[in-house]
Amino acid sequence: MSCVFPRHTNAQMPVIASGAGCYLTDTSGKQYLDGCGGAAVSCLGHSDEHVLDAIARQLKTVPFAHTGFFGSQAAEELAAKLIANAPAGIERVYFVSGGSEAIESALKLVRQYFIEIGQAKRKHIISRWQSYHGNTLGALAAGGNKWRRAQFEPLLIDMAHISACYEYRDRRADESDTDYGRRVANELEAEILALGPETVAAFVAEPVVGATMGAVPAVEGYFKRIREICDTYGVLLILDEVMCGMGRTGTLFASEQEGIVPDIVTMAKGLGAGYQPIGAMACSGKIYEAFEAGSGFFQHGHTYMGHSAACAGSSAVLDRLIDDGLVARCAAMGDVLANALQERFGNHAHIGDIRGRGLFCALEIVEDRNSKEPFDPAKGIHKQIKKNAMSEGLMCYPMGGTIDGVRGDHVLLAPPFIISHDQIGELVDKLDKAITVTLAA
Repeated sequence: MSCVFPRHTNAQMPVIASGAGCYLTDTSGKQYLDGCGGAAVSCLGHSDEHVLDAIARQLKTVPFAHTGFFGSQAAEELAAKLIANAPAGIERVYFVSGGSEAIESALKLVRQYFIEIGQAKRKHIISRWQSYHGNTLGALAAGGNKWRRAQFEPLLIDMAHISACYEYRDRRADESDTDYGRRVANELEAEILALGPETVAAFVAEPVVGATMGAVPAVEGYFKRIREICDTYGVLLILDEVMCGMGRTGTLFASEQEGIVPDIVTMAKGLGAGYQPIGAMACSGKIYEAFEAGSGFFQHGHTYMGHSAACAGSSAVLDRLIDDGLVARCAAMGDVLANALQERFGNHAHIGDIRGRGLFCALEIVEDRNSKEPFDPAKGIHKQIKKNAMSEGLMCYPMGGTIDGVRGDHVLLAPPFIISHDQIGELVDKLDKAITVTLAA
C-alpha cells in the first residue's frame, strides 16, 4: 500500500522508470512521447548531460547554504545571465522554488514597494478571468480560474478581475483585431477608475494564457495599450511568464513579442527544465532602488530560495537555450508543429481553433465547429482525450473549463525544444487517434 498522498486518490498512475530525450518510460517498459513537457516544463527533454553535469558539480561543492547567511556564486552567475538577456530595465532577480512562489513574491514586492515610496493606499491587484497564476492562496486569488478558486473562495483575498483577451470567442463580427484588443484592454482603465487610481497597485497577466484557456495569445496591440494604461495611472505591470516564458513561445521572454517591458516578470518551469525546482521574480531597477533607498529589506523569503544546485542547473539550461540556439530552434519547430496541426486538424469537424506561439499551442475541441458550441462538460471530453492519449503512448495536457471555468475543452501541447520532425509526426498521429477514439465513444 502506498503512503503517498497523490493528486487523485482513485487514479492508478503508471510509475516512471527512466527518461531519455523526448521520451519517458514506465516500469512496465511502455514508452511515452512527451508532447507537453509535463506542464510545459521539460524544454530540454529528460537527459541533457550539460545540465546534469552542472548540477552534479555543484552538489559536490555545496548543495545548499541559507541565503540569510551566505550569497552564492551559482545564484550570481544565473542572475547575470538572466539580466543580460532580459528586457531593458529589468535589473534584479529574486530566486524561489517555483511559479506560485514567484507570483507570491511579485504580489508582496508590489505592496511593499508602494509603502517604501510613500503610497500606502495602493493595495488593489487587478487580474483577468480565465488566467492562472499558481495554487498558493495569494496566487489563486490573483488567478481567474473559477474551478480552481471555487472551494477556497472564503480564504482568498479580494482581487479585481477583467475580461481575458480571447479573440476566438469574444471578438465581435464588426470588430477588427485592433478594435477588439483596445476594447478589452480598456476594461483595465475602467476598473482602475472604479477602484480609485490612487488605490491600485498592479495588473498581472500571462502574455500567452497557458493551462486555463490553452495557449491563447493576445491580439496585436493589446499589451501596448495595457502598458499605456498602467503608465498613465502609476500602476505596476506584472507579466506572468511561468509557463509561456524561457523560450517556449519562440523568444526567451514572451513579452519581447509584444514590444513592451513589464515592471516585474515571473518565471519558472522552463527556467529549470525540470532538472531542479526553481522559479524567479525579476524586477526593474526602479523598484529595487526604492528598497535600497528605503528600508533596505524585502519582508519576504523562503527556505530554499537561491538554492545553489538549482541555480547551477538553471544556468546550464540557459546555456542550452541561448548559446546553443534552442530558443531559435523552438521558434522554427513551432512553425513545423503548427503546420502539422493545421494540415491534420484544420478542417476537423470538432476542432474549433488551433492557436499558440512557438512550441506552445493548443486545439480547442467543440461539438459544433460553425457555432463554436462546446461539448457538455458532463462528457469529460478532455479527461477522455488524456486517458486515450496515454494509451497511445503520448503525454498531452488537456483541460476543461476553457470558456468560463465550466464549459469548453482544449488540448495544450508543449513538447521539448529538441523534438524532431519525425517526432512531431508521431505526436500528431497519436493525438489524432486519441481524439478519434474519444469522440467515437
